[in-house]
Amino acid sequence: MTKLALILSLCIIFTTFISSSYSISSCNGPCKSLNDCDGQLICIKGKCNDDPDVGTSICGGGGGGSSPSPPSTGSTSGMLTLNDFSEGGDGGGPSECDEKYHDNNERVVALTTRWYDNGSRCGKMIRIRANKNGKSVTAKVVDECDTKDGCKNNVVDGSIAVWRALGLDTDEGRVPITWSMV
Repeated sequence: MTKLALILSLCIIFTTFISSSYSISSCNGPCKSLNDCDGQLICIKGKCNDDPDVGTSICGGGGGGSSPSPPSTGSTSGMLTLNDFSEGGDGGGPSECDEKYHDNNERVVALTTRWYDNGSRCGKMIRIRANKNGKSVTAKVVDECDTKDGCKNNVVDGSIAVWRALGLDTDEGRVPITWSMV
């Protein structure tokens, strides 16, 4: 009976630990990747924090009088479109960069052919800023939006997680953005 109680206790502890490690964290919460943090927060040294490049002060309290940084000179104008990167989604096959499908909760994008640049941006992070509301988010490049297959030459094709983080309505279909390499 004692062994059974010990095994049950260990199972409960293990289950609690595993489920908490996969939740989305808020300010100063634990994180391992970009997708572990809520909204415009980013993972810095294992904790969710304000993104210094965006100028948010969600965790910092008053912002200390500093204003958000303007977009870097390397910003490029484009259109954000919606893509389902999951298996069976409208993205077609697996992503070019890693030959994998991606969950709709991941902040991932496909870049139009000229920006994809023969895969040179695979696995790299970009910052996307919605012109409509000024919100920004970072996302990982995982695929090409091929112009030979009908993709316009100014498209950043984003997952639903990207749209949500930017506070955009997916029913709009296309919204103007600027983006830059992180």
